[in-house]
Amino acid sequence: MTDERATTTDATARGARHPAAEHMVLVLDVDDLVVAMRLAKEVAPWFRVAKVGLELYSATGPDAVGSLLDLGFDVFVDLKMFDIPTTVNRAAKVVGSLGASYLTLHARDDGTMLRAGAEGFVEGARNAGLPDPTALAVTVLTSDKGAPDHILPRRVLLAVQAGCGGVVCAASDLHDVRQLAPRLTTVVPGIRPHGVPHHDQARAATPAVAIAAGADLLVIGRAVTGADDPGAAAAAIADEVLAARSGA
Repeated sequence: MTDERATTTDATARGARHPAAEHMVLVLDVDDLVVAMRLAKEVAPWFRVAKVGLELYSATGPDAVGSLLDLGFDVFVDLKMFDIPTTVNRAAKVVGSLGASYLTLHARDDGTMLRAGAEGFVEGARNAGLPDPTALAVTVLTSDKGAPDHILPRRVLLAVQAGCGGVVCAASDLHDVRQLAPRLTTVVPGIRPHGVPHHDQARAATPAVAIAAGADLLVIGRAVTGADDPGAAAAAIADEVLAARSGA
């Protein structure tokens, strides 16, 4: 272990966030807020962002967002909204008012719904006196390995035109996304370290591969939450991310 790695490990052990935490999103796919908070506290040094998906939001609603904010996380609400523009706008406004930093919207329309959601999300935050959050357009799911080639560029361009600040995409799509919209925040799910099962992720990638390809945020779930020692698993991924960022 290098001196830098040793210093980082020591600092993390004392409760400071690992430098790679800036790029790591913790997936809390559980239906119990107590369980979610226990997991979040256990691995907090290695994650800046915590993701509340359909399962946890359905079970606990806004309480999950507030509880994670109280722990010092930025909160990513992953509801993949897809409905008529008025409904999405109003729902996104509610999520923005809760203090969420990120919200997902499906990029599967002509852009009208995306814009309504992105605008509602920012409006809700501003009305609550909060910083502008980032709406994320979901392009092609990492479980989908059969999408036609024209789908990704079309949805990336829709995201830009609709005012979304970022996209959710597979690591294998990052090159094309960067060519089309270099300023968008790129969020990559399906992260699996070597030796970890891919489960339902047809287009998985290791943390190092995703970072090297240009990912800003890595969405990490079962590789950590399903591990025998979540803290050790998170630490190993964080070290891999740090090494990839430094070119080691």
